[in-house]
Amino acid sequence: MKLVYCHCSLYNPGGMERVLLNKVRWICAHTDWEVLIVTTDQKRRPPFYPFPESVRMVDLGINYSDDNDKRPLGKIAGYLRKRRRHRKALTALLQREKADVVVSLYPSESSFIPDIKDGSRKVLELHYCKFFRLQYGRKGLLGLIDRLRTRQDERIVRRFDKFVVLTREDRGYWGNLPNIEVIPNAAMPLTDRYSDVSHKRIIAVGRLDYQKGFDRLIQAWELVRQTNKYGGWRLDIFGQGEWQDMLQRMIDRAGLQETAHINRPTTSIGDEYAHSSMLVMSSHYEGFPMVMIEAMACGLPVVSFDYKCGPRDIIEDGVNGLLVKDGDIEGLAAAMTCLMSDGAYRRKLSANARKITDTYSEEAVMARWLNLLTSLTEK
Repeated sequence: MKLVYCHCSLYNPGGMERVLLNKVRWICAHTDWEVLIVTTDQKRRPPFYPFPESVRMVDLGINYSDDNDKRPLGKIAGYLRKRRRHRKALTALLQREKADVVVSLYPSESSFIPDIKDGSRKVLELHYCKFFRLQYGRKGLLGLIDRLRTRQDERIVRRFDKFVVLTREDRGYWGNLPNIEVIPNAAMPLTDRYSDVSHKRIIAVGRLDYQKGFDRLIQAWELVRQTNKYGGWRLDIFGQGEWQDMLQRMIDRAGLQETAHINRPTTSIGDEYAHSSMLVMSSHYEGFPMVMIEAMACGLPVVSFDYKCGPRDIIEDGVNGLLVKDGDIEGLAAAMTCLMSDGAYRRKLSANARKITDTYSEEAVMARWLNLLTSLTEK
C-alpha cells in the first residue's frame, strides 16, 4: 500500500507533528507500506522530530504562512491565490504517485482534495474540534468568514471516504454522519521514568499562541503567588510562538520572574514531566490534547479547563486530575493550590493518571487505524 499524508509543515514541535511521527514509525515498523508526507510550508527547514529514513517528504512551496501578517483583504486574496497553486501542484503530484490512500490532516487541501481523481481513497483526520474556527471570537470580516467556514466544514467532511475525529465529545457535535469514525491518539511512553510528584514544579507545554491560553495560566499563577503560601514552587512553560514576548511581559509586570519561566521546546519532554508534579492546561480548544495523555502516562495529574474537546473524554474529575470551568481563572488557581498543598492527593491522582496507557495504548489505537485503512483499499 502507498499512503500519503498531507500537512502544512513538520518543523514545529507540535502535537500534530508528534502524532504523525508516532503513526509513521509504527507503520514503517509493522508493515511494508510506502509512506509519503506532502507539506506546503516547510521552507527547507528540517523536521523537528526524526522521521524514519524510509519516509519520503515533498514540500510544494505554497507558503500560506507568508500572508499571516497581512490585512484581512490581503490575507483573503493571498489565500485564494495560493490555494489555486496548491490544488494544481497537489493534483499533479497525486496523479503521478498513484497512492492507495491519501490522508489530509485538515490544512487547506481539505476543501478540494476529494475532487482529485487519482484513484486513491480520501481520509480527513481532524486534529481540532468542530468549533475551532470560532474560538478566537474574531469580529468584522474575519469573524464572518470564520462562521461561514464552520458551516462549510459540515459539507466538506461528508465528501471524504472516512472522516476521523479524536473524541466522542466531538463526534456528538457533527451529528449522524455515515462516514465518521472516532480514533483517539495513543498515549506513547516518552521515558522509562515516572514522576513521584514530589518536585515543587508545575509544567505547561504547547505553542505560545491564543489557542493554548498561557495568558490565562499566568493570571492564575499570579493569584497562587499572592497567597504567599507555596514557597519553592515554580511554573515552567515549554514552547515557542508569536505570543512569547507578550507572555514574558505579563510575567515581568506581575513580578513573577523568579517563579515563572518560559523555556524553549525540548525533544526530552518526558524527562521534564518526570521532574514535575502536575500539568496544567489552559487551552481555549483542542482536538485531542496529546500533552495531557503524555504527561499522565508519565504519572502527572492534570489540572485543566473543561474546554472543547478532550478533557471530558480523558479526565475523571477528582480521580486522575481536576477539571475547572472553562475561563474560570480563580478556579484554575484553586485547583492548582489544592494539589500543591496535598502530597497524598497528588500521589493518588498520579497513580490513576498512569492508567491512561491502558485506555489509549499504541497497539489498540494503531489496530483501529490499520483496520480503517485496509478496509478502504479492500473496497
